[in-house]
Amino acid sequence: MKDIENRTDIISLVDHFYSKVQDDQTIGPIFTQVANVDWSHHLPKMYDFWESILFAKAIYKGNPMLTHFSLNEKASLKEEEFTAWKTIFFNTVDELFVGENAETIKQKAQSIADLMHFKINSPKQKINIV
Repeated sequence: MKDIENRTDIISLVDHFYSKVQDDQTIGPIFTQVANVDWSHHLPKMYDFWESILFAKAIYKGNPMLTHFSLNEKASLKEEEFTAWKTIFFNTVDELFVGENAETIKQKAQSIADLMHFKINSPKQKINIV
């Protein structure tokens, strides 16, 4: 096995990952039935997203936080859903790649998922007006 080296590797990772996501009982329905993802549109955005994250290229255009806040209004995104997402992502990386970039993309995915979970599920802070 080799490390993640370029966009072609990112495409392979993303394609394998989302293939597994669609079959997953926990999060698959969120993608296929709730969000009704148009894969021909979504996958290229994810290629750009992960290439931007891993290789520091400013090619991704979008706001994943807003997208997930909106999705959370339709389907609850709690610990179980984020754990399922991370497990599938980490397993897919480990099945396809080994090396520094493979470890880095897993760390970045962990951080992104954890931050997203926190922001979506943290209690709204009350503002005290004096």
